[in-house]
Amino acid sequence: MPDADQTALRIHTAFRTHQEAFLELTGKARQRFVERDWHGLQHQAAARLDLYPQAVGEITATFEGRDRPDRSAWADIKASYIEISSGDTNAELARTFFNSVTRRVFATTGVDPMTEFVEGSTVLPESIEAELFYEHPVTGTTTTLVREVLAHHDLGAPYAQLERDVAAAGLQIDNWLRNQLRRMGIERVQTMRSVFYRNKGCYIVGRMIIGGDWNPFVLALTHGDRGIEIDAVLMDENDVSILFSFARSYFHVDIEQPRQMVTFLRSIMPLKPLADLYTSLGFHKHGKAEQFRSLVAHLDGNANRFESAAIDRGMVMLVFGLPGYDQVFKVIRDRFAYPKRVTREEVRERYELVFRRDRVGRLVDAQEFEQLRFRRDRFDPELLEEILRECGSTVDDDGETLTFAHLYTERRVTPLNLYLREAEREPARRALLDYGRAIKELAAANVFPGDFLLKNFGVTRHGRVVFYDYDELCRLSDCRFRDLPPPRDDEDEMSAEPWFGVGEHDIFPEEFRRFLGLPKELRSTFETHHGDLFTVRFWKDLQERHRAGEVVDIFPYPARRRLRPTGL
Repeated sequence: MPDADQTALRIHTAFRTHQEAFLELTGKARQRFVERDWHGLQHQAAARLDLYPQAVGEITATFEGRDRPDRSAWADIKASYIEISSGDTNAELARTFFNSVTRRVFATTGVDPMTEFVEGSTVLPESIEAELFYEHPVTGTTTTLVREVLAHHDLGAPYAQLERDVAAAGLQIDNWLRNQLRRMGIERVQTMRSVFYRNKGCYIVGRMIIGGDWNPFVLALTHGDRGIEIDAVLMDENDVSILFSFARSYFHVDIEQPRQMVTFLRSIMPLKPLADLYTSLGFHKHGKAEQFRSLVAHLDGNANRFESAAIDRGMVMLVFGLPGYDQVFKVIRDRFAYPKRVTREEVRERYELVFRRDRVGRLVDAQEFEQLRFRRDRFDPELLEEILRECGSTVDDDGETLTFAHLYTERRVTPLNLYLREAEREPARRALLDYGRAIKELAAANVFPGDFLLKNFGVTRHGRVVFYDYDELCRLSDCRFRDLPPPRDDEDEMSAEPWFGVGEHDIFPEEFRRFLGLPKELRSTFETHHGDLFTVRFWKDLQERHRAGEVVDIFPYPARRRLRPTGL
């Protein structure tokens, strides 16, 4: 066998071994759900994130020193790899793996079409193979339909009250159908054979035809002390899109044919970017590749320049974007303005912390890029000057291109402070109340944002508030919440400096009121619903729950969709 073929086969074997390990670990989610081992599932999720870099690192290490082929030889390896992987049901993932190895071997700057796969976005199949899903007859009541769906999915544990749940779910479906503009019945229902697991929930994901169009059909299930229960039925595209949000952790789902599954999901979430769908299934590296291809397509499709995306200048990150593009780019500044005391290494550690933990729909997923190259003339002159002045240690300027040694990309959202200034009163009120819920849900996930300023939160297209500024983020359990000591005398009361000792991790919740910058006309509304955020008791209660080992319930859908709304 020629050397190129042998090397291509070695890389492909490493990919196949990685995929087997990925699916084996993913497959354990079902038993975690059965045993209600929520901490085990969290640890499993973190361990799964390590599989890809480990696999790439191991195969890359075999090319060190004299064993590293030159670029022309690697082009032959690439040609052999195409032939070897062409019959794979996950060929798009195989090529992304090859690119990861290639970039590590050659420390590639920019993109090298000779050694990497640089074709456009993954082409989805026009039809979905019948083996992917169950087809459910629609011949009786909606209660009968729900019972039929559950009968096809063995979740490994008994239901608490099956008949109660299917009746309640059927009623919710009937009510939803009655509220649609086109009052039509369900014509067909399909559910994917693979069950989706994440955190404390599992999801039977399907679709139904109403009036000739595909609509989402998702059963959300929980497993409590009494057994498995149907917690919600999701039939609205926005609700399901939020379930698969870029601000959530990745699902654990058995996937032999990712393109087929993504095609199914795209049929019920047509606005969801391809990158988001792959990422939500745990293939974040391929999601990152799809995101980059969408960026290249956007740049090729117009002459727009990169411009500053910051409404308020950040002290740690320089943020820029492209008109009409849904991502922003964040580069760590060389120096941080006072009073920031964080270091570059600490900033990266905090972004890594966000990547590895449960984001509960409130932390924007950040993709990390290295050696990203753009033409110099695609930058607005003022932005270019700022980048070179503020981020010189990260950016290389050769006169024609800028190469970013390191940057993050995040979904573009509307900064909350700007949203509140421009929105009508009722949307502003909803956003401000969701801001309070976002802080509480982050705390329930053992996350303390550090900086509660409105400008560090954003509003998504679904109207949900998310947090995106991580340089002061930490674990809630690492904080020390204290009441402000009373002033000893008038001098203390008038002093601009604290008259008491303040430790590095000390937090004084009653001070939050002073710097949140809440609109005057909405302060009382916020206090009514979220005044407990200004008390030490709220924060210490959650810390005690975390120390006791509780995994707090945080539901990824609105309370109005739940059959029995309770909990956080």
